[in-house]
Amino acid sequence: MFDSELLGAGDNVDFYKMTAHELLALYRAGEADPEQAAASVFSQIKKHEEKIGAYITLTEETAMARARELKDAPRSLPLYGIPIAVKDNMCTAGVQTTCGSRILDPFIPPYDATVVRKLKEAGAVILGKTNMDEFAMGSSCEHSGYHPTRNPWDTERVPGGSSGGSAAAVAAGEAVLATGSDTGGSIRQPAAFCGIVGMKPTYGAVSRYGLVAFASSLDQIGPFARDVEDCAMMLNVLAGHDPLDSTSVKREYPDYTACLKEGLRGVKIGLIKELFGDGMEGIEQGVIQKANEAVGKLRGLGAETEMVELPNLKYSLTAYYLIAPAEASSNLARFDGVQYGLRKMDKNDYIDMFRTTRREGFGEEVKRRIMLGTYALSAGYYDAFYLKALRVRTLVVRDFERAFGKFDVVVSPTAPTVTFRIGDKMDDPLAMYMNDICTIPVNLAGLPAVSVPCGLSGGLPVGLQVIGPAFGEEKILRVAHAYEKAAGRVSLEI
Repeated sequence: MFDSELLGAGDNVDFYKMTAHELLALYRAGEADPEQAAASVFSQIKKHEEKIGAYITLTEETAMARARELKDAPRSLPLYGIPIAVKDNMCTAGVQTTCGSRILDPFIPPYDATVVRKLKEAGAVILGKTNMDEFAMGSSCEHSGYHPTRNPWDTERVPGGSSGGSAAAVAAGEAVLATGSDTGGSIRQPAAFCGIVGMKPTYGAVSRYGLVAFASSLDQIGPFARDVEDCAMMLNVLAGHDPLDSTSVKREYPDYTACLKEGLRGVKIGLIKELFGDGMEGIEQGVIQKANEAVGKLRGLGAETEMVELPNLKYSLTAYYLIAPAEASSNLARFDGVQYGLRKMDKNDYIDMFRTTRREGFGEEVKRRIMLGTYALSAGYYDAFYLKALRVRTLVVRDFERAFGKFDVVVSPTAPTVTFRIGDKMDDPLAMYMNDICTIPVNLAGLPAVSVPCGLSGGLPVGLQVIGPAFGEEKILRVAHAYEKAAGRVSLEI
């Protein structure tokens, strides 16, 4: 499970390089403690954070105090002493939550999001709040109201978005695990760009209570990790019914690590024809090549593979960019300078305060999406745009249902390209939106999907996306883990 040479190494070990399950093994063997691991991670943050910019807020003092307290806590806790970063759209009691936006500066929540509470109860050490595209609207982490985040593989390139800070932190050793939120690919695409594992669970499997909403019918919280086993361990903690979230599904949630021991003999895998370069523009040949090589490894492990057509997939991007902005325009109406966050006013007038606060507090991409959504919901256009988009969403759901009538999982590249240079797509919103063509259909259908690294193209990471039926997390983790074991982990020395 871990390198036996590390045992007894104490303070000389680079704990920041380790996976959560390797750290837990050391803790339980009495060969390390949470304070050593947290100190190692903060040392790595001090070395690289100025260049990478993964965080908006660091909580070193409280994190180290928490790590010291854990010495007296049961080592059986599922995430005992694991240093974890939290995306900055999840409420943290007493710690600023910005959503990457100046309009929430300053906003300090009085409560923890359910996922944050669960992480603390599981023994995690919270390192701080990670950078993100403002209100999760972006695919590059360049739309933050604070600073861009840079990809640890090449600091002239983006880490993906909107959860780019979390992905970069895990890839760079600035966190062992991290949370992200995924509305149209915001966990999986950054995971692919940064060469790590990222998972979007089934809609309703993880509580959204305390997550600042972007698009309520699409948002889902999930884990970032360095390998699939860590991803499954973290999902064990995050998943479960929450009475505080009306969209949370009440059902039995399994131990997701149990499925990792199973092989792939007899597993049926569908290859999404449209996303392997047949009928969908913009997917790089290097990405397709690496995805095909991964499929070859899956066949070698005993899986049966066959192309599957999802004919309505090509309409997903258009439908999403009507549905998501429409929901955002409604959700973001609450940011008006009255109750919390920024308040700007030139006159003693409520309407002036509302206009000035939103004009100065929101960034350009957020304003763009609010206007798109408001237009789609306006009188005379609702049926022509929003309602039609909902009908397309239903067609996408049915395409997946037909596919899962034949296959256990379906796979595709996670992103159409490898990471691109900072600034390359900032002036072309449509080109930026195209980054989500492989991931958006999963959110429209509410399905679980995981991105696992599948090699390098031009020296940069490529991700393989494994998609399952609703509450099929065990199936996709099983496939991703088997592939990872056969192919080996993509590693970055930093």
